[in-house]
Amino acid sequence: MRPIQVAAAVINQLPLDWDGNQRRIAAAIASARERGVGLLLLPEMCIPGYGCEDAFHSIAVLHQSARVLGELLPLTRGLVVTFGLPVLHHNGLFNAVALVADGRILGLVAKRFLAGDGIHYEPRWFKPWQEGVVAEIDWEGNRLPIGDLLFEVGGVRIGFEICEDAWVANRPGAGLARAGADLILNPSASHFAFAKRQVRRNFVIEGSRAFGVSYVYANLLGNEAGRIIYDGGALIASGGKLVAEGPRLGLGDWHLTAAVIDVEATRMQQARTGSFRPVLEDRAIVRAAFDWPGVGKIEPAPLPAWESGPYVKEEEFTRAVTLGLWDHLRKSRSKGWVVSLSGGCDSAAVTILCTLALVRAVQELGMRGVRAALAHIPGVGELPDNDDGSGLTTRLLTTVYQGSRNSSATTREAARAVAAAAGSHHLEFDIAPLVYSYTRMVETAIGRTLDWNRDDLALQNIQARVRGPGVWMLANLEDKLLLTTSNRSEAAVGYATMDGDTCGGLAPIAGIDKAFLRHWLDWLQRIGADGLGAVPALAVVTSQRSTPELRPTAAKQVSEEDLMPFAVLDLIERLAIRDKLPPAAIAWRLVQDLPDTTPEQAATWVRRFTTLFARNQWKRERLAPAFHLDDENLDPKTWCRFPILSGGFVRELAELDSGTAARVRG
Repeated sequence: MRPIQVAAAVINQLPLDWDGNQRRIAAAIASARERGVGLLLLPEMCIPGYGCEDAFHSIAVLHQSARVLGELLPLTRGLVVTFGLPVLHHNGLFNAVALVADGRILGLVAKRFLAGDGIHYEPRWFKPWQEGVVAEIDWEGNRLPIGDLLFEVGGVRIGFEICEDAWVANRPGAGLARAGADLILNPSASHFAFAKRQVRRNFVIEGSRAFGVSYVYANLLGNEAGRIIYDGGALIASGGKLVAEGPRLGLGDWHLTAAVIDVEATRMQQARTGSFRPVLEDRAIVRAAFDWPGVGKIEPAPLPAWESGPYVKEEEFTRAVTLGLWDHLRKSRSKGWVVSLSGGCDSAAVTILCTLALVRAVQELGMRGVRAALAHIPGVGELPDNDDGSGLTTRLLTTVYQGSRNSSATTREAARAVAAAAGSHHLEFDIAPLVYSYTRMVETAIGRTLDWNRDDLALQNIQARVRGPGVWMLANLEDKLLLTTSNRSEAAVGYATMDGDTCGGLAPIAGIDKAFLRHWLDWLQRIGADGLGAVPALAVVTSQRSTPELRPTAAKQVSEEDLMPFAVLDLIERLAIRDKLPPAAIAWRLVQDLPDTTPEQAATWVRRFTTLFARNQWKRERLAPAFHLDDENLDPKTWCRFPILSGGFVRELAELDSGTAARVRG
């Protein structure tokens, strides 16, 4: 046997926060030392932060990254540690990782496969390193090897797959295994998306089996730069078996996952594999002496129950958005949140998510940790240690119901009930005089009376827009962040009033569809998140049909009647945007997939969606930043780019009208 103790740290970093990033890395290294770890893997770009974007092209960022690495070197005495940072070589910028042993940089490995799809734009900043190429770089006056390297440290061979390297068919790990690698390390910045955890587990476990190695995976954690949420979830596998797995979506600054792996066991696994063909000529290997510390027994910590429960997506949504809200609050140094609480499901969801974020913070960090994280907010330091989050919520969360002449007693009482359940500081505004004033002003100017038959859209929108200035003013007075409550289904078809219900600096639920959101609220009302409990008061919301309450009450306005059933809208969105199907094919799919749907009804829904989607790209461009929650969303900044001006699918819709019904019947 040749056991060594390895660890992966997930860290919540902030782009360009040099002191903070260095402090968190130092804390993770200190914890590894205390636990007797021999090798510590840190996440991709852990020094500058992964989300620096075009700041990567600043020479100052490169200099500061190198400077921080130099300042961290003394902390690695007696350890092997990896550090992610950008490196300039031959005027090309590379996404690199430095392997450090006992206080000395042994070399730099550059990423071979760059992530350039979906939310990722790595080719905008970095160049891919070529397979098999090794060069030298001048680093702080020393010559260091850089490139496609294999390291031999204290007799243990170590190679790298950097994030995307492991997601491609031609994984570098195969070549590393043939060269005799014992350990493959994967420093990653892999964004959260629903159901993505299993994909990562698969490539880590299968990589360790197919390559006959031990495989260590470390990820970033938290809402690093504003939109993308990283879920952590460190993984350690050996010889095809998962030996350690870290928790996901936690609110702490970092978390360490450790395990003991046996180098000789994986070597013999390779030897027993009939298809294994070693490379008998040594490739570029960087060798260094190192005395691996002794190891003790490690008892792996169990994962939270929700990870293996029946409601993983609901739990993931709860934890991802609350993590995003918490990180945004503390990193932006806002003094809380303001929500225009209408009494409907969207604003109720945002309100309750804010409360759950604060309750989670108290549970996971304790009030001392909360006070330290929110030291910039007056009064938080006065809260007692035994506060369960209720005092914190009342101080940080303000909700306001803004009623017009078309608002009902039902939504007013629902808003009050949700606010009470959330523990927010709740206010009510009467916007009817403002709506009347604007309406009369315009009527006087144009010389006629506005009426609902002729001026329906304008009369609806003025009510939504009038709600904007007052709630913005309240947010300014309290120095809090105004949250918009628009959801993804509304964004798809522009069912929102710009400068009205879209007002806000952050859109927490703009990445989730309405159908799932209603399902989640029902689940939260009846069952609730693990450790957080149910919110029975949400029954006042889940029992209603969705309505914007912008037409007179006698009209009994219902959102799904204005548009289409939300489940249908969401299905069309995925077929059109994710799968890129033309309107006629979408209509055919609707008839196949939805019972009792006629070709004529399907064509009507598809025409409505397609027309509204093309017409309202400008609205999606103007929505507040949203959290990225799955890999099929509409955010033009992270996933779905579409022209503001387009032909509007005129020919495609003509083909739909002329042929869909006949083809479906045939």
